[in-house]
Amino acid sequence: MAIPAIAVAIVLAGCGGQAGSGVPKEIKVGTLYASQGPFAVSSVPEYQGLQFWAAQVNQGGGVLVKAYNKKIPVKIVAYNDNSTTATASTLYNQLITQDKVNILVSDFGSVLTSVAVPIAKNNKVLLFDPTGTGASFFTADNPYLVLTSLPSSGIWPTSLANFLLSEKIAKIAVVYGSNDFDQSQAETLKSILSGGGVTPVTYEAVPTDTKDYGVILRNIEAQKPDAVVEFGYAPNDIAFLQGIKTGGYHFNLVFTVFPGQQYAIIQKAVGDAGIEDTYTYPTPPLYGFNQVTYGMGMDDFTKAFETANNVTNVNFLNIAGYNAGLVVQKALETADSLKPEDLRSAVAAFSGNLQTLDGAFKIDPTTGAQVGELLPIAQFQSEAGALKPVIVFPSDLATGSAIYPAK
Repeated sequence: MAIPAIAVAIVLAGCGGQAGSGVPKEIKVGTLYASQGPFAVSSVPEYQGLQFWAAQVNQGGGVLVKAYNKKIPVKIVAYNDNSTTATASTLYNQLITQDKVNILVSDFGSVLTSVAVPIAKNNKVLLFDPTGTGASFFTADNPYLVLTSLPSSGIWPTSLANFLLSEKIAKIAVVYGSNDFDQSQAETLKSILSGGGVTPVTYEAVPTDTKDYGVILRNIEAQKPDAVVEFGYAPNDIAFLQGIKTGGYHFNLVFTVFPGQQYAIIQKAVGDAGIEDTYTYPTPPLYGFNQVTYGMGMDDFTKAFETANNVTNVNFLNIAGYNAGLVVQKALETADSLKPEDLRSAVAAFSGNLQTLDGAFKIDPTTGAQVGELLPIAQFQSEAGALKPVIVFPSDLATGSAIYPAK
């Protein structure tokens, strides 16, 4: 699906204005995407997932809006922020003040969501946040935020920390991007490890735009750690894994975040040898849910999305964008009005009772943070000449045992 490189409104159905009866001709969903810059590799597929959701809804005549007791087409109004927060800030304001959207959906990740959170709060517009998981976003004084498709990042490393402690791994090196998404993961990991009597031998923040980990890896190697954990975005993970490969380093355990979300992209960049035996957070479609109460199951979504977009590799960000659309849809079907307070109350009402292809949707009723979709730990293991993600922790989800130390 081609996405223009300039800011442009994408209209999927209908046109602006109100019908004579007071029923809107369309529900405006405002969002941003990044066709260029460091977040494009994640932003574009997430946006395509949201587009796919809107197209599916409109094929059926629109979303059933309880407030009007009728189906109303969805109109997505989208602009290109080119991976910059300054541009994103301007465009989020434009969506609210000029385009008069009913609902906001944030761009990919915590960096680009960070500017949307205060703008939505100050303008009292409900923000549906697919993947901006920075823990600091979710506060008791902000009723205008709902995290839809991942748990808040402060929760992510819980399984990782407990896995490392269960394996009695004591010498652990941690390097993380200096942004809320990565820092909150690092802090949680450090806190849980500390509770288990383990202090990282390296605990280092690096700029989010780091492209060369050569010096960092040499310093880590000098510490002779038993495990190396790198928290970053997809470009960081690629650079980190390439640095290990080109530097000829061998660590007993390596963990990175995004191979579990964008395996095809990272595998293409670093090769099977760069990923084999490494660990990650697995996300759909590395595992998935077909037993759902709302929307398409994993298999049906994969087939329909691949056909609609002429692709062969569905990734997690496609799923995250689609899943965000499902939560928007359910809110519109449930809320008594289009007021953000009523939409937020509707989300709280179905929280804990919605099972989608992404797992159990459940939010903290006070902060809007996602608490239902917890992340296990997987290792990429070779099987019959191909790499396969094997869930190794926790035990109730495990599909195999960890290979430690790595070969």
